[in-house]
Order: sequence, then structure tokens, then C-alpha cells
Amino acid sequence: MRLTSAPSTFRERLRRHERLLGTFLKTPHPTIVEVLGLSAVDCLCIDAEHAPFDRGALDLAILAARAGNLPSLVRVSRADPAEILNALDLGATGVVLPHIATAAAATAAAMNCRYGPGGRGYAGSTRAAAYTTRSLADNIGCANAEATVVAQIEDAEALSEIDAIAAVDGIDALFIGRMDLTVSLGANSPNDPVVVSAVTAICTAARRAGRAVGMFTSTVQEAHRWFDAGASLFLLGSDQQFILDGAKNLRAGFDGPAPG
Repeated sequence: MRLTSAPSTFRERLRRHERLLGTFLKTPHPTIVEVLGLSAVDCLCIDAEHAPFDRGALDLAILAARAGNLPSLVRVSRADPAEILNALDLGATGVVLPHIATAAAATAAAMNCRYGPGGRGYAGSTRAAAYTTRSLADNIGCANAEATVVAQIEDAEALSEIDAIAAVDGIDALFIGRMDLTVSLGANSPNDPVVVSAVTAICTAARRAGRAVGMFTSTVQEAHRWFDAGASLFLLGSDQQFILDGAKNLRAGFDGPAPG
């Protein structure tokens, strides 16, 4: 049985800095989401930045996540108002916004995630709006209270503005894209001291601003290390990695000595 809460409470848990475990969805098929909905992960991040999700595939993935009561974040390909609107109208719990490098970009992105002057465009006929069955006031209130906004920090230039980015109202968490950050800093490994120092600085700035911190780590042990440094949202592995790991372990067991 899955030990997670409903999508409507995911933002509250994130903002309380609860330790949350999620994974990336790379395969654009709702059955994968349906299966993951039976697991013990706290959320799913649909990777529309690096995997082949068109609008139809994204629609089905979010539909399956909602059917399984599985909170879904969509990592959009860019922090564009139209992409943000599409993900939230389809009923995603929130969005992960790549390459947020300035406070101005974070402010604009946060505004595009919520209703209000200059903000998200309104439609009452979407899945997120319960297909016209909620009033305008109820829909705006629920959407603004529940939409989870995660700014991905993955560029060296963001480090000089990290305190200002973390302080932007409407940003719920900073997600550290360690591999892109590694490349941006000219390092060869996310464990390079310059990258570790940058990640630590991001965690420190987030704590000062009261923001949650998320990241991808390659191992659970590494996640524990960064939890101690202030991170609380961990997106580990992916559906593809689970298949590869399962097949690898099956092969190793099959080729190993016969059980006594």
C-alpha cells in the first residue's frame, strides 16, 4: 500500500520540509504511471524536458497519476507560460521549472503558475477546474493554494542571485540540477569540491529563505548526506532505471550459484 498523501496536500508537506521520495517518469505511457501509483513513492516527476512527452502523452500520464492519487510534478522543457499553463490545466500537482538563473525569471515563473493580475490564464472547463463543476472563486482558491512551484537551479550564474531567487514569493522549493550545474561550473563530477560547495550554498540560501530543497542523487546513501545538509525532496532513479536494475539483478541471480 502506498504511504503517500493526496496531491492536494503535497505542497503542504513540501513546505514543511518533510522528507519526500519521488522518481522521474521517462516513458510516455499511462500504464507506467498506474504501476508507480501502487508503489510507496511520494510523488512522480514527469520529465517533459528530456523525455518525449507531447501534450497527449502528458494528459494521459497526469490522468493516470490523479486516478492513483499520486502527486505529479511536470518538469516542463522551459519556464514558458504556455507550457506551465498546459501542465497545470491538465491537473498536475505542480511544475519543475528548468534553468531559473535570476530572481526576475523566478518571479515571472511563479506568477505564471497562479491566477491573478498578469498571471495564469483562466479556463473553467479543464481537468484542473473539475470540468466546470466548481465556481470561479473556488477554482482560483484551490489552484493558488495547491499549485507547487519548484525552481530548478542548474546554472553557474544563478549562484550570484541565489538568495534573491530563494526569497521570491511563490517559489516553494529549489531543485538542484547537479549534472547541469557540474557542466556549467566546468567540473567533471558532481562530487568535485566546486560543485559540492555550490550545492551547499544553495541549500544554505534556501534554509535562510525557508524554502525546501530538492535534488537528484545517484544513491540512497548520498541522499541521506544531503538530507542532513537541508534537502528534503529527492527524485531518485526513473522508470527506465528500475527496468534496467531489475533486469541486471535478475541476470546476476540467474548466472550466480544455484541456491542451496
